Amino acid sequence: MRIEVDGADAMQERQGADVRGLSALILGASLLGFAAMLVRWASPAGPLVVGFYRMAFALPFVAWMARGTARPVTGRARLWALAAGVCFVLDLWGWHTALHHTSAANATLLVTLAPIWVAVVSVFWLGARLRKRFWAGVLLALAGALVLGLAKGARWGTGLGELLGALASLAYGAFTLALGRARRELSAPEALFWVVLCGMVLFGVLGWLRGEAFTGYPAKAWWALLALAVLVQVVAWRFIAWGLGHVPMNLGAIGLMTQPVATIILGWLLLAESVRPLQGLGALLVLAGIAICVFTPGPETSREFPRSY
Repeated sequence: MRIEVDGADAMQERQGADVRGLSALILGASLLGFAAMLVRWASPAGPLVVGFYRMAFALPFVAWMARGTARPVTGRARLWALAAGVCFVLDLWGWHTALHHTSAANATLLVTLAPIWVAVVSVFWLGARLRKRFWAGVLLALAGALVLGLAKGARWGTGLGELLGALASLAYGAFTLALGRARRELSAPEALFWVVLCGMVLFGVLGWLRGEAFTGYPAKAWWALLALAVLVQVVAWRFIAWGLGHVPMNLGAIGLMTQPVATIILGWLLLAESVRPLQGLGALLVLAGIAICVFTPGPETSREFPRSY
């Protein structure tokens, strides 16, 4: 009898950790909704330079948060964090490049495929057997993302931009998996530190190779870059990195789909952008899909990496 009670207590504790972790992750993903408008306000800075200053301005704050949080870990854990940084750069670079070949709606819509890649990896690599209800939630959330994209004018273009958007979604999925793996051993601030450091170096090198200007911007652009670094890269990703250490990776990827919903709400509140009924329907579908995934019991069997709190 005692064993059964302990098992029930352990299950309740794990579910409580999932709720706290997912709440932090959804809050962070909601704050990511500020990214689109801040990138717009950072004009005329190029996409790679925006990425560089986003990381460079964030690095001192992240380093301060990471002080004293290091713990005995294997070198592989930091390699996972660096790999997450590489994937994050590839994701943003692919998405920004896709914007030059297709509509913003198309590029953003295709990036939301990331949870599918994470779920597939969870099944074929981690050995998880995801329940049918979870898959139903994933499909419902993706249907909501499709409705949001169509409401914004997503239409099939020449194919190049769509291909780049799909590749960016692969990179975003890989980033979620790599950061989640790093969080199994690293604290959230330390994992975020390595991601930001790697991203700063790569964005800087790529921006220099592409010949983007690093100076000569108006004050509004510099303030936007600073806000992008502090609010999005430090605060938002601090919540996300912490949350990814407390939830299964596939559930974490679904939680990140809150971002497009937050972008619509923030655009309505701060930029006076009108919200169409179709966008409201898409947002409700995304949230309903996330809710279904949240209240679905965990994978039946899984080789998922042990969690680190």
